Amino acid sequence: MSPPLPPRPDRAPRTLAAAGPPHPPAEFDGTPRPFGAHLRMSWWKPLVVVIGLPLSMLLLQIALFRGVAMIEGDQAPDVLTPLRLLAVNLSMGITGLLAIPVAARFAGVPWRRVLSFPRRFDRGRLLRYLGGALVLVAGADAALAVLAPEATTWTTFGITGTTVTLLLMVVLTIPVQSLAEELMFRGAIMPALASWVRPVAPALVFGVLASSPVFALSHFAFDPWQLAYYTFLGVCFAAMAVISRGLEASIALHIANNALTSILNVLFTGGGALVLDRSAVPGGPHLLIPVPFFLAALAFVWWRERRGPVAGAAAR
Repeated sequence: MSPPLPPRPDRAPRTLAAAGPPHPPAEFDGTPRPFGAHLRMSWWKPLVVVIGLPLSMLLLQIALFRGVAMIEGDQAPDVLTPLRLLAVNLSMGITGLLAIPVAARFAGVPWRRVLSFPRRFDRGRLLRYLGGALVLVAGADAALAVLAPEATTWTTFGITGTTVTLLLMVVLTIPVQSLAEELMFRGAIMPALASWVRPVAPALVFGVLASSPVFALSHFAFDPWQLAYYTFLGVCFAAMAVISRGLEASIALHIANNALTSILNVLFTGGGALVLDRSAVPGGPHLLIPVPFFLAALAFVWWRERRGPVAGAAAR
């Protein structure tokens, strides 16, 4: 048997080291990138994320609204029947699911990195934060009802078939809608915008501050008070994600806020459909009432993460 031929010099064997890691590290120039600024994208890809995801949500909502109109007829634009509420939340849910593969593909990372980094996403952490968030949001709603009842839509208590159906839609779809918004704005848009900036601290600041007005405008908040309020909420949610290195805390507060407030809206509309007309109750100083409660939620997240057990439970 003749000895094996030596390998040709122009065809060196490929190795894992030569091929490089399967996913690029979350760093620029050797500097580690924390959650919120941990995705690397080409300069044009954040534009696709920031414009494409909200636009997809809007187009889906329009298409689903037309489908609902074929079933129950035309309704005023600001009236939310059970089917229209389902259409709104379903459009957001689909867009939230779309945000995961889009951000992961553009950054060349595993899809789980959109949810948390460097630790794993932890459902137990989500449930623990949800308990505290429910208490704080209940306090904020109670303070708003006592101090500025004229600024709420909570007028006449009533339970009808429409009320029961709306409550069912709230319980089943509001968590989906809230989760989807966090996936879209804090999981995809915030780190996409932060990828334009290389130094870590300025990247985090830019990602938080630039993504929050986009979040506010997606709620059609054009009144200056409402725009400021929703931008403030976006900053709180984004800061929670950065502090906790994942989306569990912001998802928990978002679900608690939207679910409890929606339940009150349904129960105190006299048994009718929901009316979402922000011009009927314009923004004003009453929007400052919930602010201390959201700041308390942010402080609670910071305190729990500093303690270690919540963060350490999932850091494996």
